[in-house]
Amino acid sequence: MEGEQIERVRDFNRYYNQRFSALADRFLGREWPIGQARLLFEVGTRSDLHDLCARLGQDRDHVWQQLGALAVQGLVVLGDRTAALTDAGLAKRAELDRRADAGITALLGELTGGQRHRLLAAQDEIRRVLRAAAVVVEAVPPDLPAARDCLSRYAAELDVTFPEGFDAGVLTRPEEVTGTQLLAVELGRPVGCGLWLRLGPGVAEIRHLWVAPEARGLGLGRKLLSRLEVDAANNGVDTVRLGTHPLLTEALALYRSAGYDDIGGYSDNAYNQLAFEKVLVRTDVAGPGPGRADGTCRPPSVSASRRGAAVSGSRR
Repeated sequence: MEGEQIERVRDFNRYYNQRFSALADRFLGREWPIGQARLLFEVGTRSDLHDLCARLGQDRDHVWQQLGALAVQGLVVLGDRTAALTDAGLAKRAELDRRADAGITALLGELTGGQRHRLLAAQDEIRRVLRAAAVVVEAVPPDLPAARDCLSRYAAELDVTFPEGFDAGVLTRPEEVTGTQLLAVELGRPVGCGLWLRLGPGVAEIRHLWVAPEARGLGLGRKLLSRLEVDAANNGVDTVRLGTHPLLTEALALYRSAGYDDIGGYSDNAYNQLAFEKVLVRTDVAGPGPGRADGTCRPPSVSASRRGAAVSGSRR
């Protein structure tokens, strides 16, 4: 990581925080700490404490302390695991909303139409990039409930997408995963998954690569695919295969742009109407820690099918 890049990010952060603090002081009032104001917005009508901590990215003790300060002011009622706004809290939040709207209106009023468009477009892009950076991809036990739930959501979406529907019975069972299962998590919520398993010596299959609708457009599908490839290569796999359905056009574009070659069918899975494979190169790059899959994979120079590799497939 270049020092100049780090300094540019830090400089932007300093300027943004300074500008935001000045705006908040002017329109929200100095008597209101920003942390408490944000918490009032995040609580909404009622919030679960665990979900609230995940959204804020803060530990429970700190959030509980801030909620206690709001409770003393009569703005929040605390339960064992929940926080809810009182009528006074709802009124205060509405007041802060009006002040915040006034602040943003004043800010935008100083800009031309073109500048406003650039500002909003830049904010959208920054949000996408920061979300992509915040998603954690980790190897998890195949029987982890969160991982199975992710696969269930994947199956439910395909059941609606395919004219013939989708039989969830073809999903890979935990005991069938002879490779690695990855789970992508954003703010405590699973938003993507994928796994690989061995088909034979040096050959593996990538299955159930899926990104939740709310996390699409962040490059997460490519990130999951790359991590699966690297993990497989570093576990002795030379060639990976995968199958998909013609209706999944975004998946097809991803596989082809990632260096996969079209091959003949290798699986008896009825949904694998198109098949691909890619030759992997082991990177020998250590991951960031136990349970993590990381690194890069070089696109193949020749398809394994052209080298005569033939290993029978199984259910996707």
